Amino acid sequence: MKRCVRCILPTTFPGISFDEHGLCNYCRRYKGNEAHDETKKKYENKFLELKDSLPRNTTYDLIMAYSGGKDSTYTLDIFINRYKLRVLALTLDNAFISEKSFQNMRKVCEKLGVDHQIIRPNPKMLGNIFKTAAQKELFSPKTLERASTICTCCIGFVKSIILRTAIEKDIPFAGFGWSPGQAPVQASVMKTNASLMQTTQKAIYDPLHRIAGDEVNPYFLFDEHFQQKEKFPWNIHPLAFLNYDEENIIARIKELGWEMPEDTDANSTNCLLNAFANQVHKNRYDFHPYVWELANMVRNGSMERAYAINKIEAPENEVFVNYARKKLDL
Repeated sequence: MKRCVRCILPTTFPGISFDEHGLCNYCRRYKGNEAHDETKKKYENKFLELKDSLPRNTTYDLIMAYSGGKDSTYTLDIFINRYKLRVLALTLDNAFISEKSFQNMRKVCEKLGVDHQIIRPNPKMLGNIFKTAAQKELFSPKTLERASTICTCCIGFVKSIILRTAIEKDIPFAGFGWSPGQAPVQASVMKTNASLMQTTQKAIYDPLHRIAGDEVNPYFLFDEHFQQKEKFPWNIHPLAFLNYDEENIIARIKELGWEMPEDTDANSTNCLLNAFANQVHKNRYDFHPYVWELANMVRNGSMERAYAINKIEAPENEVFVNYARKKLDL
């Protein structure tokens, strides 16, 4: 398969084109690392100014979407030790989290002294949603350039319950461990827009509600939440404006007791469903659902091209795929 000579986007990626040298249109538009570094510094300073200026409530400064994976673990450590914030770590158990990840979460939260809340939705409801997502498309084509259908379902739950909890507990910041390839630095310090979120949520909520009915309601926002615009938090994902080095990240979180799971695929360090979700996406669209994220990281210097190609070209482990398929009764 032909790929961009600089990043790793393939010919099958939607909207891609190549010049006579094999360089893709996304790389041609990229401004370069020098401008990127200046922008990163600007956004960390913006966060620091906000942190010092916003009034502190009596509970938490930040709610953290904590999956137990390497990036969210490292981000949790950053919020605690670099920025000295009072953090509530929140985990949505999607019924496919590796047991090693739960062990990691317990050790890390104890080491960091962090309050940790785990929310476990009805696994039958989630299983029905994931099974349906494996069989048909639920979301817009644009959404599926960034993540698989199954992952988009899961991420929709996570983002909504984080936002809902932040509003209900009056927490000013919501933290995420997005990699530098998942979201641009320009979005790394951003006030949540209530009107935009209402529209965005509808695109996720409606397909899930059609599958599971009102069982999904406790995890999403409603009119009473959207009317409290002043309580909507600032979204912060610091890995976009800090240096990202996977080896250094793993070395640091190992000091906190974190261990690499052996039952997850090459692109996840916490989820037993990811390999199956990747395979479904590749069969459906003929490109890997992580290719956009990894291409961005190659482009901005966060990851070596050969390493990224290896991550997406390695076949999914059939043991992992069959585990998920059997659990979903497919």
